[in-house]
Order: sequence, then C-alpha cells, then structure tokens
Amino acid sequence: MSAVLLSLLGLATPDLVWAAASPAPVAASASPVVSPGSPSTAPPVAASTVSGNPASALASGEGSNTLRKIRDTGLIVLGYRAASPPFSYLDARLKPMGYSIDLCTQMVEAIKQRLDLPALEVKYLPVSSATRMPLVANGTVDLECGITTNTLERQKTQSFSLTIFLAQTRLMSKRVAPLRKLDDLRGLSVASTIGTTSIQLLHQANLNQQLGMRIVVGQDDHDAFRLLLTDRAAAYAMDDVLLRMSQISAARPEDFVISDEVFSVEPYAIGLPRDDAVFKSLVDGVIAGIYQRGEIQALYRKWFQSPIPPRGINLNLPMGEAFKRLVQKPTDSADPAAYR
Repeated sequence: MSAVLLSLLGLATPDLVWAAASPAPVAASASPVVSPGSPSTAPPVAASTVSGNPASALASGEGSNTLRKIRDTGLIVLGYRAASPPFSYLDARLKPMGYSIDLCTQMVEAIKQRLDLPALEVKYLPVSSATRMPLVANGTVDLECGITTNTLERQKTQSFSLTIFLAQTRLMSKRVAPLRKLDDLRGLSVASTIGTTSIQLLHQANLNQQLGMRIVVGQDDHDAFRLLLTDRAAAYAMDDVLLRMSQISAARPEDFVISDEVFSVEPYAIGLPRDDAVFKSLVDGVIAGIYQRGEIQALYRKWFQSPIPPRGINLNLPMGEAFKRLVQKPTDSADPAAYR
C-alpha cells in the first residue's frame, strides 16, 4: 500500500504500518424511530404528491434518484464482502450469502414491487473495507450489504439504514500472553483491518494515551488475524463478533482469548446513497417490518446461533440486550450512547 493511498484513506500516520499477509481472495407500513441528531428517515412519498397517476408514480421511482436509476437500467447493484461471515461472504459455489445479504434480498424484493419490475436484475459487486464507501458515494453500489459501522464522519459521503446489528470493539490476543486493555498494548504491535473504525480507535488511543503502539494493518480481517497468528502483532483489535469468528475458525481456538473490556460500540447498517430520503425510507421500512413482525428472531438464530455453511461453524452468540432494545425501538443513530 503506497503512502499516497494511505494518505487518501486518512491512515498515513507514523504509528501505522501496511502489512497485509496475503492478497484478498416487502416494505413495511410502520414508521421506524429515528433518534435526534441522526439523518432523517422520511416517510414513503404519497403517490398523490408526485403524480396524478398513483400507479405510474410508484413505478417511476419519482422522488428518488436511486430508484429512478434502478428503473431505467433494470439493474440493482449490491456490494458484498467476500470473507466476512456470518454477515457477508461467498459460499462454496462463490455465491454471496450471510445475514446482511438476507436483509438486502428482502430490500430487493420491496424495490421490485415498488417499481413493478419483477425481472429486476441483481448484480453483486465485491467490496473491501477500503472500497465500500467510495463505491456507495459515487453511485456504483446501491446497497452495501456488509459490516459497515454508521458514524457521523461517514455520513458526510453516504447514508445508512436503520441499525441492523450491534458489535463492540475488543482485543484478541494469544492465551500465553493475554492483553486485556488498551494500556496493555504500550510499546507493542497491534493489528487491525484497513479502513475500519478500529484503526481510528487505535490511532486516537495512541495519541491520547501516548502508548507508543505500532499499528499493523491487514488488507482484510483474515490478514489482520494472521498478523496475530504469526506473532507480527501482539493483539488484534476488531469488532467482537468478527473476533469470535476468527477464533473459532482457527485450528486451535483455545490458543486465543478475547478481552472482556469494551472499547467502542459499533452500530452496523446497510450503506445507501446520500440525500435520497425516499430510497432510505423504503429500505428502513423493510428492516422495521422484519423487526416488528418478529422475523428477526429466526434470522438471528440462523446466522448467530446455528451452524453456517460451508464449515458448519456456530458462533453460539445470544442476542444481546442492546440489540433486543433496538428491535423494539429501531433507530439509525450513529451515536454509541443511543444503544447503551
């Protein structure tokens, strides 16, 4: 990774080193709750306000640049992650699957109905931590179906759906040399993944606490974990659900421990084009409907409490209390305090 690219990504800092280990292989009628300070979630546009012909107005995508583009091209583009189970990854036949993909599939069905396009073509486009947000911002990707945290900074270039999952940033280290808190990283190397909020967290902690850490950057989550596995980093900082997946996927899961201390709350959301309230309202309606009809319970069990393909790995991760509250009162807030 060149210094120029790191600078463009906001990652060109003295404590950060590029060290990739290997190349990267139906809308609901209920209105979601939107927290103060978060992007407004507009109600669906009434047909009578956009056209004298309600049916043609709905099918035209009027009032939404994104829906209009989808209608005109007959194509919707979904961004997916190739190796971020259980949210978004490729199965044995190289077909995208996962929790986020399942949610986006329901959104596509709602869009087909809205535009009266039953034959709408769905294109899957691989994205990475570094490319996901630019591809949404420039209109290449219509729905980013991965593991992206909604932050105020990221809202400057794109919008986000209602929150679909809550993760917490923690540390993973080897059991023979456990690291429990950020201060334990003083003078050590710590790994994380390029373009993530975990990188920002580590950098800020390095500055604020004068830790003298060396932040080693992996190209993706697999690479970042390998940096810990091969002792090029003393710890791996990432969202707990992803750390857990890395741990139980390892040859010897018992060799690794995940810290109890939580360093940040990460509200995951579906990435959307900015300044398209009608499209966002449609997407949010799908998520709110899944929550309100109770479908989220089966969906959660499928991906977080059951064996998942292709290896039959089971995260055995019960739904947390914060997520249960979110289901009862959906929000698109980027403020971590809204989930505590």
